[in-house]
Amino acid sequence: MPEKIMLEAAVRSALAIEGANTLSVIKNEIRAFSAPLGYDRFVLFSASAGRDDTVESIYWVEGNWFGTHEPVDAVTYVRSCPVTRHILEAREPFFWSKTRSKEGECYRVVRTPQGEGVHGLQVPVFGPQGLEGAMSFGGERIDASPQVRIALKLLAEAAFLAARRLLESPPVDAIGTLSDREREVLAWTAAGRRQGEIAVTLGLSGRTVENHLRRIRKRLGVVTTAQAIRVAIRNGEIVA
Repeated sequence: MPEKIMLEAAVRSALAIEGANTLSVIKNEIRAFSAPLGYDRFVLFSASAGRDDTVESIYWVEGNWFGTHEPVDAVTYVRSCPVTRHILEAREPFFWSKTRSKEGECYRVVRTPQGEGVHGLQVPVFGPQGLEGAMSFGGERIDASPQVRIALKLLAEAAFLAARRLLESPPVDAIGTLSDREREVLAWTAAGRRQGEIAVTLGLSGRTVENHLRRIRKRLGVVTTAQAIRVAIRNGEIVA
């Protein structure tokens, strides 16, 4: 596909995704644009650098990620794809490759995917609180040109923002106010501290920190910790 035509198509798809009123519209636009480029596997999720496991909520998983042709759920994907954690160190989209050897599967972040195996592009998405989500595109014979990287970055960012709007729209008003300890835990999380670090700082166990965050999300009527931070800042519970 000529570069100019491809980039124009990417802009049209991004605009359609931005105005999507269902997740199906987002998926169809991504599939239609990506298929001619060799991508047939997709993961779209919210994320936080403050979580020990990085991923908060998976919006969409599709494709034969692990060669079994069986459906892949969120837990399986996160546990089986170590390259996901590289988004904590990345500031731009990066390519990766998964190859098989006698020692098993090997994931590597690469400049240009080559050879047999599953290859892909991971696109981190950033917002006011830093890392907020990511999208991964995968396939066995992918176009890994700079033009495609730019086009997929545009689509991934549009898809993440639209999916978050559709699936995680918080209520206008918080359901309840936070306790002093909950404000403290959420403020440290908003500052970019990981759960293990917060536990040590406050003299708590890691499980207690996670329980506080779970109650915070429930109390504020949201699904993810990133949403809880936004609602808490908006309502004056914590300072940005």
